[in-house]
Amino acid sequence: MEDKDEILSKGRFLATIRTPGGWEYVTRVNAKGCIAVLAITDDQHVLLTEQFRPPVGRAVIELPAGLAGDIPLQEDEPLLVAAKRELKEETGYEAKHWSMLLEGTSSAGLTDEVATLFLARGLLKVGEGGGVDGENIRIHRVPERDVASWCRDRQAEGKGVDFKIFAALYLARFAHPPRESRLWY
Repeated sequence: MEDKDEILSKGRFLATIRTPGGWEYVTRVNAKGCIAVLAITDDQHVLLTEQFRPPVGRAVIELPAGLAGDIPLQEDEPLLVAAKRELKEETGYEAKHWSMLLEGTSSAGLTDEVATLFLARGLLKVGEGGGVDGENIRIHRVPERDVASWCRDRQAEGKGVDFKIFAALYLARFAHPPRESRLWY
């Protein structure tokens, strides 16, 4: 007989699982992936979102983010398509240039969720943003050079800050540096 994971509870969005070895974790029952987008405007501003998050009981500053495959009849939605959709829904922007920065676990001791970070450039404002279905997302346009101090100021106000902002900025700077003109003598 093969040992299997045991479903301890299952809700509309999450299930709690116990492995044969006794480890408990949560998994999403309605999505195939999680994405986050580092969107940088041509004038070097980063688009950040602010949304109340019930698990932490406060507003959190985040990258535009969401789930892939969570829409009925679109369960096979590619991650990049989800990233484009979420950027437009949450911020009202579309991007001409996309690249994947990194794929990694969000909290490996708690969940099997893997987040994929994308970089979006060549932004064009096409709508209001703010999310869908009552998400009430507030959009912030922060100069890239000021993101760290701006986020510290938000923390001082009692807001949460998602660390993926800093991971994405680091990856964009060192893995995908902006193209610069250089003089060769």
